[in-house]
Amino acid sequence: ASFTISLHKVDNTTVTIKLGPGVSPSCRIHIKNVIRSDLKIKPGENVTFSFTCSTPEKYFIMEIQKNIDCVSGPCPFGDVHLYPPGLPHLNRTYIWDVKASTKAGLELKFSTPWLRQIEPGETCPDSISYNINSCIDKATVNIGTFCRNGSVSRVKLLGGVVMSLHLPWHSLLTTSGFNIANRASIKRLCIIESTLKGESSITLMSPNYPLGFPEDELMTWQFVIPSNMRASVFFHNYSLSNCERKEERVEYYIPGSPSNPEVFRLSDSQPANIAGSFNMSLQGCDQDAQNPGILRLLFRVVVQPPQVDENVTHLVDLSKEKNMTVTIHFEGWPSQIPLMSDPICLICKDPRTCDRVLTLASGAVYRISFLCKDLSRLRITAEKGIGCMDIRWCQRKIYSLSVPKAITRLPIRLHKFIWKLLATDLINVEITSPSLKLQQHVPEQRCNTSYSYSIVSATPETELNIGVFCPGGFIEKIQMRNNITISLKTFGKGFMNESVPQDLKMSFVPHIKDECTFTVSPNPKAKVYLQTPNWPYGLPPYVSISWFIVVPSKQTARLGFSKDRMGIACETGRAYVNIKEETLGAEETVRREDELLPQPRDMNHNFWVNISNCKPVDKTQLTLQFWVTFADKQIDLGIILAVVAGAGVLTAIGLTVCCVKKKKKKTQNPMVGVYNANVNTQMPGKKGLFGKGRQNNESHVYAVIDDAVVYGHLLKESNGSVAPEVDVYRPFDGPIGSLPPSPPPFSFRKDIKRSSNTEEEPPALTDTDQDTYTFAHQKSGQSKDNGDANDEDKGDTSVPLLENKEQDGLAE
Repeated sequence: ASFTISLHKVDNTTVTIKLGPGVSPSCRIHIKNVIRSDLKIKPGENVTFSFTCSTPEKYFIMEIQKNIDCVSGPCPFGDVHLYPPGLPHLNRTYIWDVKASTKAGLELKFSTPWLRQIEPGETCPDSISYNINSCIDKATVNIGTFCRNGSVSRVKLLGGVVMSLHLPWHSLLTTSGFNIANRASIKRLCIIESTLKGESSITLMSPNYPLGFPEDELMTWQFVIPSNMRASVFFHNYSLSNCERKEERVEYYIPGSPSNPEVFRLSDSQPANIAGSFNMSLQGCDQDAQNPGILRLLFRVVVQPPQVDENVTHLVDLSKEKNMTVTIHFEGWPSQIPLMSDPICLICKDPRTCDRVLTLASGAVYRISFLCKDLSRLRITAEKGIGCMDIRWCQRKIYSLSVPKAITRLPIRLHKFIWKLLATDLINVEITSPSLKLQQHVPEQRCNTSYSYSIVSATPETELNIGVFCPGGFIEKIQMRNNITISLKTFGKGFMNESVPQDLKMSFVPHIKDECTFTVSPNPKAKVYLQTPNWPYGLPPYVSISWFIVVPSKQTARLGFSKDRMGIACETGRAYVNIKEETLGAEETVRREDELLPQPRDMNHNFWVNISNCKPVDKTQLTLQFWVTFADKQIDLGIILAVVAGAGVLTAIGLTVCCVKKKKKKTQNPMVGVYNANVNTQMPGKKGLFGKGRQNNESHVYAVIDDAVVYGHLLKESNGSVAPEVDVYRPFDGPIGSLPPSPPPFSFRKDIKRSSNTEEEPPALTDTDQDTYTFAHQKSGQSKDNGDANDEDKGDTSVPLLENKEQDGLAE
């Protein structure tokens, strides 16, 4: 098909057809037997042409530029038409270059549905866009890029204007959508009028965004708002230039305000809940020539009807609180931002100071109100810091970790309350829950309460997630090293009712041995699951955790592990599981990472469980879970029979003695005096509490004489060089119950150490010793041996009886 374009000279219009950027010249323009790749038609020319392909829109673009002189001649006020008609269907751009004096600015008025400003790089849904540039002398300022269907109804500009309309090739638009209304001196860069008819929100940007607002310029936005609506302004993105003189600021002219204009810095919270129309102006400054910086602003205006309860205030008294902040925000903050089409919730600390996010600091009293249809979308996040730098001032203080009533009384759901507990290296934190106690959230025993506590211990090097806990369990106390963060998080709407009996307490205590120690007092009828911190990622290297399990006096606890092995291989050090009952002479069970974990066993007394990690070979870390159940203690039938038999024997002896006495009395034999050397001839005195003391009983007589007592002088003479040939681990030398079991030293090993110079075979282990390592601690009267001594150091001081004794102990 051929096209004919005829341009009148008085229209001052030029049409240019050219290949699009980056397009191959597969299609050409055919004019009078001449093939060419571009075509320019000037005013007064009449050209007929055609394309060498059937789809020229894929290759060519078209620009139609009209020059309008409003300086030397009359300005063509009224609608601006799309001229000339009959153009081929190509992607085209209409450009109107209007020259005007800076003393008489131009006003562009847009027909409905008006325009909507978009950010650089954003595209319009219908691919139809407008671009407005202001021309002052030789400088050009990009006022902005706009799509159809918006609120921008008019734009006034100082000086000339270059207006562009971009249409896709398939567009059927026949009108430009704007007109040149009149000329008026505005004495500022531009005025953008935005008309909002109902509940809505718009986004606007300063000229040249994001490159920078012109130096020392002034511009204004006029917002036309119905008198029955309320408008609020929010700055989303801004930056400041480096000013040499003046100050960058925002000025508001609000009808009825006692102090027009109201001046704000860009960093201030901007006015909200404005009734009716208002103006907002942006003022630049004189910038530093060497380092000017960039002044830019992207903001949002939200229009909504007045809320029924906007005059209802809520008292938030934080005057007695210290180191606490309370933030009221929308759901999903700060990672999620509500869509512009969503109704917005505003929190106000006075009728005109409102924002979507409001932060209140401790030490003051606030009266807040809400401009929101649905308060269920709002949340509260609070944070409180508690510190201790000197244990002498903190040790006896008990801090209550409960949510203040000033927060729970608000009609807003609490999302999270965070306590940050800070202390020096030698001061640790103890958390207790005296009445409710805590339950550890594990897969087999999940929390179903409306809130839970997440506890994290952190140092500059590592972070240890202690776990998630909720009320209603069996953990009475948790002691932790390092700085602690406790986060209370709510689930659902039941927190207000369930949180009344909060009893979580915190205190600072002196330095503890392990990274974390739990004190667990289970219900005798319950099954308790406990697992290592940092689940499921595993304990960090070289971390040691202890649990102290309280066993009721008439109960027996059964301890078992959820898997057979630790499941790690150590690169450096050893990983251990230690189990120790809190009773005199109790045996300690120790397992290494390359050994089977203990089988379920009964514990008759309070006991410790200690888990210590090594540095694993690969990324797999140590994760262990164990459980504890309780049962009533069973009386041994053999003991009952022995007691009954003993009672029967005593009864028979009593009857025999009675019969013999009666028989002797009947015979009445004459008394014979016989001297008995074993009779105590001392005067009888007052009986003590016990029948006999140590000086007249046989408690100091040894039924079996210990080898270490018999040969103790040999040990002293050899300066401790004599040692048994079994490597025995005895970590419990201190008082019972004061400390958890310590991890064994890295030198501990299952195999019995033998020197390479000796030919003796190690004593054989019994069947019960193949998987179990239980070592009875010697009494204080026994000597401590050194299992690492070599045979060649013993010399002639070796004592066979001592070796036999140790072998007997292993066999047991």
